Amino acid sequence: MAKSLTQEFTKGLWAEIPPFRLVLGLCPTLAVSNTFENGVGMGIAVTFVLVFSNILISALRKIIPAKVRIAAFIIVIATFVTVVELLMQAYTYALFLQLGIFIPLIVVNCILLGRAEAFASKNGIIRSTLDGLGMGIGYTLALGALAAFRQILGTGAITFYQTPIQLFGPSFEPFTFMVQAPGAFICLGLMLAAMNILGKNRS
Repeated sequence: MAKSLTQEFTKGLWAEIPPFRLVLGLCPTLAVSNTFENGVGMGIAVTFVLVFSNILISALRKIIPAKVRIAAFIIVIATFVTVVELLMQAYTYALFLQLGIFIPLIVVNCILLGRAEAFASKNGIIRSTLDGLGMGIGYTLALGALAAFRQILGTGAITFYQTPIQLFGPSFEPFTFMVQAPGAFICLGLMLAAMNILGKNRS
């Protein structure tokens, strides 16, 4: 049992890491990953919604009618998105302004509805919590890595608490292309290729 629960948590960290393995949630992945802080902030917000929506959907799975389950899942997810949006407005307002419309759009993130339908609606609360936590942390790590790669190459700095930290000397010529929309696709493609190569080597 312990090993099985551990696997439920760790699968989202590598084997089923959402953007690179399941290829889900790519819209916010590409849109908000222009700075490290934005990427990690979005990842934490998605993790919060994912964990708590998984818990509630798992707890209600036996009383939600099958015919309206998708609508019920969306209502649960939207409720926690509203909660995280209000929390961000109260405690991290600058980040809230940076992420903008992509916070309410968490509702339509395929990762959330996918985990609700494929896992939380069929498993107990403990397993669903671990599934949501593992997937959320994996998503946050993927988003943070992509954002750090883009920001470092595109600006020569990395942002913490709204403060850019310069990593290179004044002679560094940043690849500003990397923090623009086309750079997001190129960086994602490179990271997907790297994940596939690593996955084949491990297997």
